[in-house]
Amino acid sequence: MDTNQDEMPLVAHLIELRTRLMHIIGATLILFLALVAFRNDLYSLLAAPLRQLLPVGSSMVATDITSSFVTPFKLTFFVAFFIAIPYVLYQVWAFIAPALYKHEKKLAIPLLVSSVILFYVGISFAYFVTLGPVLKFFVSVAPEHVSFMTDINAYLDFCLKFFLVFGFTFEIPVLVLLLIMAGIISTESLAEKRRYIIVICFAIAMFVTPPDALSMTVLAVLMWMLFEVGLFFGRFLEKKEE
Repeated sequence: MDTNQDEMPLVAHLIELRTRLMHIIGATLILFLALVAFRNDLYSLLAAPLRQLLPVGSSMVATDITSSFVTPFKLTFFVAFFIAIPYVLYQVWAFIAPALYKHEKKLAIPLLVSSVILFYVGISFAYFVTLGPVLKFFVSVAPEHVSFMTDINAYLDFCLKFFLVFGFTFEIPVLVLLLIMAGIISTESLAEKRRYIIVICFAIAMFVTPPDALSMTVLAVLMWMLFEVGLFFGRFLEKKEE
């Protein structure tokens, strides 16, 4: 009996986790089904920055037999998941909230909301500000006798990686605040290590961005600025605690 009673909480947590996962999958599928009729329109919207830069007579191509059919569905699924992110995080919050103290909940909710907003801002920044100049660079450096015709699936993979990099980059202020709030590091220590952090920003940008100086510099400077934002609010929190 004692053994069964000890195992019950674990079983209950597993059941709760399964329920939350089912809610997440269900919400994503509902959004996917609602958007699937617009799959080609969504891809046209994604491809617009590239199509505007292609030389006259050039177009995007499908090098695989199934690409023209599968790729728009793939994009629609990711769009559905991106839209469902607030609900996904709510389910994660509902799962972990019972284990948090009252003061932890007060801090966690603003951080959770901020992380969602910053993620969407990062993706928007990537699409509206950065993607066009980066694509323009790659089109401009193509050899004279090479036709620039990008595979639609390869372009989708490039954009998804590009958006995720900028989306997670905009989470830096939240990460800095979490490290400070957890007592792992202080704002004074972070300020002293600023020069090393700047170098790390450029090193990370060099590996996660396409191989061009523009996108690498933009991302590195952006990471540094977002670090400074997190550091500013971290100092504010430290003063408030004192």
